[in-house]
Formats: sequence, C-alpha cells, structure tokens
Amino acid sequence: MTSPERPRVILLVNGPNLNLLGERNPRVYGRATLLEAEALAAERANARGTALLAFQSNHEGALIDFLQQHRRLASGLVINPGGLTHTSVALRDAIEACGLPTVELHVSNTHRREPFRHESLTAGVCIGHIAGFGVDGYGIAVDLLLDWLERHAELAPEEARP
Repeated sequence: MTSPERPRVILLVNGPNLNLLGERNPRVYGRATLLEAEALAAERANARGTALLAFQSNHEGALIDFLQQHRRLASGLVINPGGLTHTSVALRDAIEACGLPTVELHVSNTHRREPFRHESLTAGVCIGHIAGFGVDGYGIAVDLLLDWLERHAELAPEEARP
C-alpha cells in the first residue's frame, strides 16, 4: 500500500481492436474476451491490495489522454498497445512521459507472426515485455509489475523509472 488512506492503483490500458478479443481471429488471440482479461487482471491486483483501473480505446489520442490524466493516480501501468506497438511514436512518448513502471503485454507471440510485428516502438520505455500467453498474460503482467514495485519501493520515483 502506498498509504493507509489510498490503495495502490495500477492502470491497465488496451489499444485498438482489443475490444474484439474473443471474436477476432480466435486461432491467434483465443476465445476469451477483453472483459475476462480485465477481470483476471483485477482479481490478481485486488488479491494483493491493489486497485486496477482499466481503459480501452481504438483511438491513439484517447489512450494518450488517459495516460496523461491518470499518471499521478497510479503506481504502474500494464499496456497492450495492439497494433500501435509497431507504429506509434506518440504513444511511446506518452508512456515515457507518464513516468510509470510499465509492462508491455501482447496476447499473441508477436515474434511468431508477420515480420512487421517483430518490432516494438513502445517496449524500449517499459520495464518488461510479455507475449504469447493469451489472456493469462494479463494476470502474469499484473503479478510481475506488483513484484517489481515491491522490490523497488524504497527508490524515489525518478530512480524507479525504467
């Protein structure tokens, strides 16, 4: 806990097309929905005394606005940028500017897919990268982020930055 009055909060941000989890290309992404992925992440966070604030948008600017508006509320960020992973310098810059320890997450193993998916513009400003575990990756990402936050709790925020 960051203080007795306010529980620790982590942000869960999902980018374009992730609202279609469970429907879009189930051979690649599986049949679980985004709501199920968010519920798994929230369950893992809540079990460790942490609140989870989830957000999804198909619009790059809305994702950036959310990060900027909530950066001071949160202790960390789990983000699945979707296709913006490979194209968005603006989202990369927003992740870096928010200053939160961040775990990048992908449902599929992007390195087993088309070559253009092998490069992540956002991973370089994250503390870690998880890919290929389906929606289970959401719970894994939350657990690993919370472990990281506990190990780095004694650091000043600027020292804990990725």
